Amino acid sequence: MANRLANATSPYLLQHAYNPVDWWPWSEEAFEEAQVTDRPVFVSIGYSACHWCHVMAHESFEDPATAELLNRRFVSIKVDREERPDVDSLYMDAVMAMTGRGGWPMTVFCTPKGRPFYGGTYFPKQAGHGMPSFVSVLEAVLDAWDNRRRQVVEQGEQLSFAIWQRSQVPEPSPGSPPAKSLIRSAYREFADTFDSRWGGFGTAPKFPQPSAIDFLLHLGSAPEVLGDQGQDAHVLGHEAVDMALRTLRAMECGGIRDHLGGGFARYSTDSRWLVPHFEKMAYDQSGIAVAMLHAWQLSGLEVFKEVAEETLRFLIQDLSGPEGEVHSALDADSEGEEGLYYLWTPEEFEEVLGPSLGPEAARWWGVAQGGNFEGRSILHRPWNGRVEEYERMPAPIASAREMLLERRASRVPPGRDDKVVTEWNAMAMSALAQASMATGDLAWLGAAKRIAEFLVANLRRSDGRWLRSWRMGRGSQPAFASDYAWLIDAFTRLGEASGELRWTEFAMETASSMLELFWEPSEGALFIAGSDTPSLAVRTKDLVDGATASTNATAAAALARLGALSGDNTMVEVSERLLQTLAVVGANSPRAVSGALLSFWANLAGRAEIVVVGDRPDLVSRVQRRFLPTSVLAWGEPYDSPLWEQREQGAAYVCSGYACKLPARDPGSLDAQLAELAGAAKAP
Repeated sequence: MANRLANATSPYLLQHAYNPVDWWPWSEEAFEEAQVTDRPVFVSIGYSACHWCHVMAHESFEDPATAELLNRRFVSIKVDREERPDVDSLYMDAVMAMTGRGGWPMTVFCTPKGRPFYGGTYFPKQAGHGMPSFVSVLEAVLDAWDNRRRQVVEQGEQLSFAIWQRSQVPEPSPGSPPAKSLIRSAYREFADTFDSRWGGFGTAPKFPQPSAIDFLLHLGSAPEVLGDQGQDAHVLGHEAVDMALRTLRAMECGGIRDHLGGGFARYSTDSRWLVPHFEKMAYDQSGIAVAMLHAWQLSGLEVFKEVAEETLRFLIQDLSGPEGEVHSALDADSEGEEGLYYLWTPEEFEEVLGPSLGPEAARWWGVAQGGNFEGRSILHRPWNGRVEEYERMPAPIASAREMLLERRASRVPPGRDDKVVTEWNAMAMSALAQASMATGDLAWLGAAKRIAEFLVANLRRSDGRWLRSWRMGRGSQPAFASDYAWLIDAFTRLGEASGELRWTEFAMETASSMLELFWEPSEGALFIAGSDTPSLAVRTKDLVDGATASTNATAAAALARLGALSGDNTMVEVSERLLQTLAVVGANSPRAVSGALLSFWANLAGRAEIVVVGDRPDLVSRVQRRFLPTSVLAWGEPYDSPLWEQREQGAAYVCSGYACKLPARDPGSLDAQLAELAGAAKAP
C-alpha cells in the first residue's frame, strides 16, 4: 500500500511511496506527531539519482522487519535534498560536526523540535567494513531515547547551538585579508594539491569543480592585476591556465564524460577521471560547459568549444522537457546495476559495427577484453598529457558513434528525475546565453529564452514570489536564496545576449525581492531560506562552495554585474559586503570560496561597462565574441540607467573607472578600445 509520499511531486519521494516504512514528507504535522507520541524523529535525506540511496532503500526501507521497527518507535521523514536545500544544509552541518564527513543518503535522528542529536550517512543492513548495521543504530538510538533522554535533548540543543555559531561570521576587521593576498593564497592551495598528470585537485574521488577551474582561467587572463610582481605574476598566470586546461582535457578524455551521448557524470571515483558514479546532474553540465567555453575563448583550442557545445546539446536535447525546461538528473543505475547503460564489450562493438569497424572503434574508445569496470568497458580516450594535441574524430568513428548510440537507445535507460529546479534551470539559461554570445549561434539563445519563458510561466507566483521546483503542473515550496541568485545572473546575461529589456527588468525585480527576503545587513550574508517561510531549528547560510559556487558567492557576482548595468549602488554595496564576509570565511582556506574568487579578481582587474546605441549588430558582435569577464554589455532596448544617458546613435561606448572613451563608430576602433581592458582576448 502507498504511504504518505504517494502525493509528492518529487521523483525521489515517489521512489519510496510504496516502501513498508510509514514515511512522512517534511512537514510541521510530522513533528507534531512526534511530539504527541513522544517518539524520536528519523530524517532520511537523498536524491533520485543517488546510487547509495538506492542501495540503502533496497536493503533497509524495503525490508518489512526494519520498517516495523521504524513505524513502531519513530516518526520517519523522507526529504529530497534538491527540493529542500535548507533542510539538507542544516542536517549536513550536524552530520559533519558529529562524524567529520557527510554525503548521501544522509541519516539523522532528531528530537520532536527538529534538533539533531545523532547522524551519519549510509548504514548497511549487515554490519561490516567498520560500519554498524542500520538496525543496531536504530536500537542504540532508542536505548538513548528511553534511558538517557536528558542527555539526548541536551546534545540536540548543544549541536543546534554549535551549528548556529558556525554560521556566524566575524565582522571584517582592518586586518582582513586583501583581495590580492587571498587570490595568491588560493593559487598556492590549488598548486599544492594539483595532479600534474591527470589534472584536478587532490586524490580520488575527483569532482569537476568548474568554479575553481573558471577562477584559474580568469586569473591567467590578466595576472598583472595582482600588482607589481613583474615576471612572478605572469608565471603564476601561465601556471594557473595550464592547471585549468590540463584538468579540462583530462576530463574530456576520461570516462566521466559520456563519449557517445555527451554530458558529464557527477564525479570520478579514481584519480584519472576514468570510473565515475554515473549519475548526470543538470548543474554539472552548465558549469562544465561554461568552463570549457571560457577555455576555448582564452586558448583558441577547438576541442574545448566542441565539448562545450556537445555538453549543451546533451542538456537541451536529452535532459529537457517538451517546453525547453531542464530536468534535474539521470540516474546512475539501470536495470538495477550501476552504469550498465553506458558499458560495452568488444563483442558488442563488433556485433553493432561489423568485423572491420568494430575493432577500430574499440581501439578508439579503449574497449578491451576484461574491461575496466566490472568486466565491461567505460568508453574513454587515451591522453598523452599534452594539452594542445587533439586528434579529431575521423569520419568512420563518427559513423560508429551514431550506430552505437542507436543500439544504446534500445537498452533500458537510467531513470530520469524530471523535476524542474529553478536554480539549475537558471544555471542552464546563463550557460546558454554565454554560449550564444561567444559563438554567435542564435540556437543557444533560443534555448535560453525557452527556459526563461517556462520559468516565468510556471515557477513565478502572481505576487512575484519564485518557487523552488515544479513537476507535472505543480509547483513546490517558495524558492531559496540560491534560486534567486542564479535567476539574477541568468536574466542579466540573457538581457546582454538578446538586447531585450524584459530580461533585464526581471533581473532587477528578482534582485530587489532577494534582498527583501534573504538579506540581513547585520549578518553580512544571505540566509538560505526566506523570511516568509517556516523556520527550522537553525536558520543557516550557504557560504562555502560545494558542487557549485555558494549562494553568497553567486549573489555577489550577480549583483555586481546587474549593479554595473543598472547603476543601482545598493546592489554594488551588497555585493561588496558579501565579498567582505566571504573573505573572512576563506581566510584560512581560500579554496572553500572559489566562487567568490572570481569576484575578488574582477574587482582587482577593474569592471567595465560597454554600451552600443542603435542598430549596430557589427559592434555588438565584436563585444560578445571576446572573453571580457569583467565587462557588462548594454544594447538593444534602453532602460533606466546612467549607461544610456547622453549617448549618440550608432556608436559604442567603453567605460571603466568612472570614465568613458571616445565613442567608437567602427569595429576597428572598438577592437582597439576593448583590447585595453584587463582580461581582453581576441575572439577565437
